[in-house]
Amino acid sequence: MADLLCGECDMPFDILGPHIENAAGIIRTYQPGAERVAVVQADSGELLGEMDQLAPGLFVYQGDFLHRYRLRIEWPDASQEIYDPYAFSSQLGELDIHLFSEGTHRELGKIFGAQLTHNDDVPGVRFIVWAPNAQRVSVVGQFNGWDGRRHPMRRHSPAGVWELFVPELEAGELYKYEILGPNGVLPLKADPYALRTELPPDTASVVSTSLQFEWHDETWLKKREQVEPERTALSIYELHATSWRRTGEGDNELLGWRELAAQLIPYVQALGFSHVELMPIMEHPFGGSWGYQPLSQFAPTARLGSPADFAAFVDACHQADIGVILDWVPAHFPNDAHGLALFDGTALYEYAHPFEGYHQDWNTCIYNLGRNEVHGFMLSAALHWLETYHIDGLRVDAVASMLYRDYSRKESEWIPNRHGGRENLEVIDFLRHLNSVVKERVPGALMIAEESTAWPGVSHAVETGGLGFSFKWNMGWMHDSLRYISQIPLHRNYHHHEVTFGLHYAFSEHFVLPISHDEVVHGKRSLLDKMPGDRWQKFANLRLYLSYMWTHPGKKLLFMGCEFGQWREWDHDQQLDWYLLQYPEHQGVRALVGELNQLYRREPALHELDSEAKGFEWLIGDDNTNSIFAWLRFAADSHAPLLVVHNFTPVPRTNYRVGVPLGGAWEVILNSDCERFCGSDAGSQNRVSTHSVNAHGKAQSLELTLPPLATLVLRLSTGV
Repeated sequence: MADLLCGECDMPFDILGPHIENAAGIIRTYQPGAERVAVVQADSGELLGEMDQLAPGLFVYQGDFLHRYRLRIEWPDASQEIYDPYAFSSQLGELDIHLFSEGTHRELGKIFGAQLTHNDDVPGVRFIVWAPNAQRVSVVGQFNGWDGRRHPMRRHSPAGVWELFVPELEAGELYKYEILGPNGVLPLKADPYALRTELPPDTASVVSTSLQFEWHDETWLKKREQVEPERTALSIYELHATSWRRTGEGDNELLGWRELAAQLIPYVQALGFSHVELMPIMEHPFGGSWGYQPLSQFAPTARLGSPADFAAFVDACHQADIGVILDWVPAHFPNDAHGLALFDGTALYEYAHPFEGYHQDWNTCIYNLGRNEVHGFMLSAALHWLETYHIDGLRVDAVASMLYRDYSRKESEWIPNRHGGRENLEVIDFLRHLNSVVKERVPGALMIAEESTAWPGVSHAVETGGLGFSFKWNMGWMHDSLRYISQIPLHRNYHHHEVTFGLHYAFSEHFVLPISHDEVVHGKRSLLDKMPGDRWQKFANLRLYLSYMWTHPGKKLLFMGCEFGQWREWDHDQQLDWYLLQYPEHQGVRALVGELNQLYRREPALHELDSEAKGFEWLIGDDNTNSIFAWLRFAADSHAPLLVVHNFTPVPRTNYRVGVPLGGAWEVILNSDCERFCGSDAGSQNRVSTHSVNAHGKAQSLELTLPPLATLVLRLSTGV
């Protein structure tokens, strides 16, 4: 009793609610601040009796009572009648507790957190939270004046899971947890399993219904299951949902999910991208983190609307044949007081030692994925997006920082694994488990790793020792190619290897070629502004670079704004500079991206064998004097390849001979210098016939005019 009154009781059901003591019925309730409390029959409202106050706020009733009763409470300024939460039995099954403790539960988002349910036919909300080192946990909210004394929770030992059913609560209620840790009461904590949150900067969790949404994407989902991702034309448009486009006065009011869908989908369709990739939309307190410091792994950000609004966005994309990939962050989380850090007063979700649990680059905490409960928490979170919201894939952020215990640490500031090595063994286990479970439960879903080192087998099957991802970002290609294209053409001959080197490892993984948000911020300049030369050369170089990217082995990812040549760096607080599309050069870049996507989808040689060496053949990789490259791309079942030629200088090359494997007329199907792209309209056009002249190991060859700073793509003509 004393523990209850001083707020240290971990078994309130032993004291509160209905009991039989000495063969007599007794009811106790703790309502600090109440003036009077009475017991009434639930059905009829008949008064059974007034309760006696044994101590401030502690009321007791002795006598007969029905199973269903209510408490009539008189406060100094109001009165209310409620069901007694402590009259209801536990709804948490032993199997759920067991699976949670093992880290093998797949659907924690449907069990833990705030779940609307019925208990003994009474509607309400069941709260479940994990806090094994807490002395007491209470759910608090507007419904109890944020008073932690009124709704202490039941502890399930030894799992350290706390539970309470609060009758008659409804969707929309704000709540948090008040936790008494080993060293005192903590700042109020948001629910790690919340399905919905307050609009930042407010930080409360919100009771939400399980997603109630009528989907219309059955055709899309069935088609997705039948696709071989590595053999498809995967072209991804990456965007930051709150800064792609804005509206209202000053163009600074956010679009909601449904408004975004209405404007984004036609745009993406016109450009021919197969997928959109959203930077993290899991709720995050600091907008300046771009979503990469999330705290609510189960809740879409309230900045753009409700969970149903987000589902409507995904559904609309699917009906338009556009996939949706989410950026997902299992590597670290922010240390905000209301979040996961020291959740129960101890290092619970994070490693305890700062050499393992603190990320000094980002001032964040690192998930302890070696702990079963954390492993299961993150596994359930990933599945929540894929299954509940029909998401088509997750791009897993900062995988390298997870794999290496010494990542970005000095020699004396990291802790080796149990074998004395630098590999994080528990992360390896988690990633393999995650990818295996996703493959089993969500056929066709993409798992894409941002992994910036040469870790072997990132996209290889778990069964063969790999990590099991579908794809890996090719960061080496990105760095080398951007370094090369930023050189003035006169100096590119000294950097020739930065184009050729990537083909040595291009088929070692299933790669995505990423030009992401990270390359157009923090003083790196926009993609257009990286290009050397005057205005004409900058645009020509950009068209050349995009053409080079789209014809190079590997799937494609392009960040918003790059598709029309935004001049300034991306700013998360402003929309893109859409006004630039009034100028022909920007229209030309966007038109080229549209044609590149069409070509990429239409020509199997550009996508079917992206991850296989037999899909690529060098023709010219050694002409560093002229900075010219040429290669062949092959389809899986065709002997007629595509010829790709790049001229990385501003000098037109006439009568430039390129060997080809087949004689006949070759048709120019892309010239990035065409007038419709705002180019100079130089270079070979239409058809070019072969000559029986040996070149580059081929008996037949073409004599081409190469436009300046441009790409030609040719195909053997089947016409007359």
